[in-house]
Amino acid sequence: MVREVLERCGQLYLETGGYFDIRASYLPVAQGRQQVPVDPSGLVKGWSIARAGHLLDEAGARNFALYAGGDILVRGQALPDDSWRIGIQHPFHRDQLSAVIHTNNLAVATSGAYERGEHIMNPHTALPPHGVLSVTITGPDLAVADAYATAVYAMGTDGPAWAARLAGYEAMTILADHSVLSTTNFPFG
Repeated sequence: MVREVLERCGQLYLETGGYFDIRASYLPVAQGRQQVPVDPSGLVKGWSIARAGHLLDEAGARNFALYAGGDILVRGQALPDDSWRIGIQHPFHRDQLSAVIHTNNLAVATSGAYERGEHIMNPHTALPPHGVLSVTITGPDLAVADAYATAVYAMGTDGPAWAARLAGYEAMTILADHSVLSTTNFPFG
């Protein structure tokens, strides 16, 4: 499994032009070292939830929601309601939502600095990105959505344009000026 995760991280590194980089958070302290530590958590959290969802699917579960730190996977219905309502927390106002998604089968991943501080770095500058508050990515695979959310956030204000080209995934980005940019088919509720 470790090899599978590391290989997928390598593929996502190439796919995102190096913005999804499992070494990024260590780059400032790793200068001159032969081996740079890695942190695949930008994929692993979503990957582990997706694996749990697959196990539930195989066991016959049809209606469930799995959540971990900004990432959620939903299947079926939120009984007795006919769909799940997923709130995207506002980056500054914890008691407010930036958006609500209504869906039955979707993976949703959000990246930002408002929960854990400046933990996502732009790997090309080794600095935190500027001009962006949060990025939410929706799509079929939570591991990929999680990695894309990390990469788009790391891109800063260039992220929304890159996210608009994703096939099968949608994005909502909240910029530092509080404007909201979203792809055409982002599933607003």
